[in-house]
Amino acid sequence: MPPPKAVTTGSATFSPDSFFAAWPEDRRKDPVPDNDLRTAIIQAFGLKSEDSYVYHAIASVTLQQVQNAVADGGKRGLHAWYRDDEGESNSGLLVVTQLEPPPQADITAYTSIFNPATASNKAFANFASNAKKQSLRASIASHLSALRLLPSTISIPRNKTHINPYLDFWQWSCHNLEWCGPNEATAAVKNSHHILPIFMHHFGCVCPSYESIEIIKTVSRKRSIIDMGSGNGYWTYMLRRAGLTVAAVDNMQSLWRTMWIDDTIVEDGIKYLKRKNSGKDDVLLLVYPIVSLDFTRQILAGYAGDVICIAGTQNANGYTAFKDITVGEYFEKEMKEFRKTVQVPLPSFAGKDEALYVFERQAESSIDESTS
Repeated sequence: MPPPKAVTTGSATFSPDSFFAAWPEDRRKDPVPDNDLRTAIIQAFGLKSEDSYVYHAIASVTLQQVQNAVADGGKRGLHAWYRDDEGESNSGLLVVTQLEPPPQADITAYTSIFNPATASNKAFANFASNAKKQSLRASIASHLSALRLLPSTISIPRNKTHINPYLDFWQWSCHNLEWCGPNEATAAVKNSHHILPIFMHHFGCVCPSYESIEIIKTVSRKRSIIDMGSGNGYWTYMLRRAGLTVAAVDNMQSLWRTMWIDDTIVEDGIKYLKRKNSGKDDVLLLVYPIVSLDFTRQILAGYAGDVICIAGTQNANGYTAFKDITVGEYFEKEMKEFRKTVQVPLPSFAGKDEALYVFERQAESSIDESTS
């Protein structure tokens, strides 16, 4: 099968480089004027005004149906992201109270964590230190702080010119959907929002942050990266814009409306890895690795290189990689030769809890010491 072209279905004008070049600063600050997501997507990707494409993902929706959901706001529990389990009632049933949405100022503080022009550690610290006690923001900060791991050897330079349209759309969605980030209770959230299929089709399953790109750049140490299960190639495209060499591998069984690259290696990932000397000289990147078919386990077991980067959920909700077990727990149990060196939150869509992990292979002596 030839690699799919870098196109958007239904657009005669889309090209990745032109898209980024035409993404002005005012669109970065306000990518969805008047909360009209339908018009914003049509204009950004050069679609026809009567667009009726059906986005198939967790649900099947059109742009107009999504816009109707956006207009409904929090009706029918569409913004019900936060809850409080209060214990058992007299009937023995768990009492679940839906919490009020967070204030917009706290949402701004959360999205600011991922601002490339701000030092990420400082922004993260401010988000936590300025949270009111027993507030949603405090529970989110506590949750993310407990999981965050970034060694002092990795320095993230600030960047005022970094362009990431997905991040801009994501920031808008946080404010519109009244989402301030994940906390411990997010693992129990099973609902999502109609907006997600639009983002998935045009940009991908999870948004890369500037921090995550810089981390991958640092740990790769100028080695090539295998983006295994690359999907529509947005992560590959962003990493290449940062100067990295990336091979995108995908069997292309999933449908994407937008493709960001035109050189996807259309091949079974396990076969590709074997053909590439088990990736011994490459960094392995898995973005939203699938749970089914045992594919992720086989890829990890067959990889002979030293660095694995995984972008996926950091709880056990079963959305990525492993069902009922976190990525970190799986590595502790099944991949003892690797040590977790990084875990930083990614821009999480409403109801999700996502992070970038980095695992690095240990010397044999270190493994012996840790298991003795």
